[in-house]
Amino acid sequence: MAVFSSDIKTSIFRSAVSSWSLGSGLLVLHPEGESRELEALGPSSKAAFDGNQCTRGSRKRTRKRPEEEERDWDSYSENKPSGTSPSGLRQRPRPRTIYQAGLTAHSQTKPRRQNRRQDQSIIMYAGRPRRAAVVSRQTPEAPCLELMEQDSKDSAQSTSTTSSSEVQSEYNDNKGFGIGELVWGKIKGFSWWPGIVVTWRATGKRQASHGMRWLQWFGDGKFSEVSADKLDSLTAFPKFFSQASYTKLASYRKAIFQAVEMASVRAEKTFPPCETDNLEDQIKPMLDWANGGFQPKGEEGLKPTRSANSNPLDHQILNVSLPEYFPSTKRPKVSPCKGKAVPEEPCSREQMVNEVRKNKRSIEEFCLSCGKMRAATFHPLFEGGLCQTCKDVYLEISYMYDDDGYQSYCTVCCGGREVLLCGNANCCRCFCVDCLDILVDPGASNNARYQDPWRCYMCQPLQYGVLKRRHDWSLKLQEFFANDNGQEFEKTKIYPAVPAEQRRPIRVLSLFDGIATGYLVLRDLGFKVDQYVASEVCEDSISVGVVRHEGKIQYVHDVRDISKKNIQEWGPFDLVIGGSPCNDLSIVNPARKGLYEGTGRLFFEFYRLLSEAKPKEGEDRPFFWMFENVVAMGVNDKRDISRFLECNPVMIDAIEVSAAHRARYFWGNLPGMNRPLCASGMDKLELQDCLDHGRVAKFGKVRTITTRSNSIKQGKDQHFPVLMNGKEDVLWCTELERIFGFPVHYTDVSNMGRGARQRLLGRSWSVPVIRHLFAPLKDYFACE
Repeated sequence: MAVFSSDIKTSIFRSAVSSWSLGSGLLVLHPEGESRELEALGPSSKAAFDGNQCTRGSRKRTRKRPEEEERDWDSYSENKPSGTSPSGLRQRPRPRTIYQAGLTAHSQTKPRRQNRRQDQSIIMYAGRPRRAAVVSRQTPEAPCLELMEQDSKDSAQSTSTTSSSEVQSEYNDNKGFGIGELVWGKIKGFSWWPGIVVTWRATGKRQASHGMRWLQWFGDGKFSEVSADKLDSLTAFPKFFSQASYTKLASYRKAIFQAVEMASVRAEKTFPPCETDNLEDQIKPMLDWANGGFQPKGEEGLKPTRSANSNPLDHQILNVSLPEYFPSTKRPKVSPCKGKAVPEEPCSREQMVNEVRKNKRSIEEFCLSCGKMRAATFHPLFEGGLCQTCKDVYLEISYMYDDDGYQSYCTVCCGGREVLLCGNANCCRCFCVDCLDILVDPGASNNARYQDPWRCYMCQPLQYGVLKRRHDWSLKLQEFFANDNGQEFEKTKIYPAVPAEQRRPIRVLSLFDGIATGYLVLRDLGFKVDQYVASEVCEDSISVGVVRHEGKIQYVHDVRDISKKNIQEWGPFDLVIGGSPCNDLSIVNPARKGLYEGTGRLFFEFYRLLSEAKPKEGEDRPFFWMFENVVAMGVNDKRDISRFLECNPVMIDAIEVSAAHRARYFWGNLPGMNRPLCASGMDKLELQDCLDHGRVAKFGKVRTITTRSNSIKQGKDQHFPVLMNGKEDVLWCTELERIFGFPVHYTDVSNMGRGARQRLLGRSWSVPVIRHLFAPLKDYFACE
């Protein structure tokens, strides 16, 4: 949906545009665009090259809702009761070209986003490309959100092609490491990582400071400005290669493979064909060669080759075959599930459509994403199934959104090189050209290009071709995320309701407490809270809890320092809640360390303390718990968490009860966690409902608000979501609080600025969602 002004809406069609050429036996791609960052990342980064043309526009979403009366902190205070992995390696996408609906492709040149699905080979940009994403059907890798906020200088704007004569010499500080050199680099907070020195023009940013170099990292394609003193030649492979990281991190494996493959091409090193299909056997000779110093040519063989007419902005793209890590979408795939997998028969989607239409077979037997027969599970939105591999992809990335608030991937197959954005202002979905032309009708995508606005197949309940929306898709979506055929657990114990006269005040242990959302909701629901023990390390968060709840929360030290003896002294507890940091779990972060390293390990602190707080054998009392984390995590991490907690999570998106997206997993034994999420009269479902007087919302809903300041910007062109006096404006802190469901001025303590308050809210829970989860506890504990 392209919008050139606030009242003009058009559909946008995105297409991969690339020009391929052959040289030296390699497939060479001259990129003509740059990818757009994923949800919650910085400004979009795009470019148009070589005269290819496209159009761009921003998009917006609205949803109607009667105005609700706001609640402020003062009124709340007056009325409140008193009282006390490894998944496959991942790659970068090809660029996309966007077409404005109703116009031809001869419109003015504008940049747009790239595709995000993987082919069966790794494709690595060596200096020119932008964000890491993917080209055909496989799990994507996205840039880091906050971990590299200080050190990484990301690509943020488009550039134009520049002839070599226009490129000024750079990096003339006699520290070495010129453009194109393969190096190891080090930035604060990260281990040594392979990269390539690039010109500042390739980043779309400023020139590097004296003594600094612009690097593009292998593995995710992210740009960073790094001191030359923190660089070393790739020939120092034995010194900086980390076997532990290689074993545990898919992004690190990908980076190493790409770096060594590029080195082998430069050194004209060939490896004998492997007699087995095992990927490790194929890669082992390459690692041995790297650890041996890249002989016989050594460092000389790794130097970039240049010609008099070469353009420093143009670099090779390596086409590296990885059949196991990047299986073809038309070939049988090995299920990552350890259990007995349903046999999958190879079948293209074209064959699937033929079988359904002519031979009257049920589409539920086929994977709607790749066409395989004997699907492992159902597709949550459309009639049809998903094979185990496509299901894993869908679980990981179906709730990933781009900067404009639209899905990063196709709603049907979670991929697509070319996607069409829905023109419905209430919708944020996109559909790929392949799905339209194969599942709907040949040429359907071309016809949709000229519809203004084009409504997607989730907004139109009729059947189109073999693509038919499920009538109960909202229930199926919950069931899809709640169930995992790879892991079955015993049903959690159901406690009988406690008679009213026997109910007692609730005692709570809150780990990673944040700004005391749990306590706020419990008091809001009228619970008598006997004790609320909270573990939190952020001083600003503690200040909010202390001030707003008048010292009734008992704050304790770091969760890692809480002992079994502490639990016995503070307990017994009736409710244990928490949500560990998601930095090292979210697939939006390509440098994530996973569940067993970094902040991911804090989950095990929750698990340890939950085990200590559970009633001992023979104790007959209701005991409840809840653990929360991000939906966009790796399937293996999700399954490991479920295995420890002995239950599968439910997925809840706050968009149903608030004005912003916020999809999260919730594990626990709270009664009725799987029941439908319904808005109450006090929930503000529209952005306009959350704004102060005199301010007008440009969008009905906003994308997920994170700790980053630019996450409140909407659309491809990064528009602020509010109009005031005819000008765009940011969301005020009080408006952010309303969006999350907090009382107005709830975070206004300690003279905190706007940025600090947004960071607190960006890490918090959505109040209406927690209210939905806690409400059934009223049958067990005393209320006022």
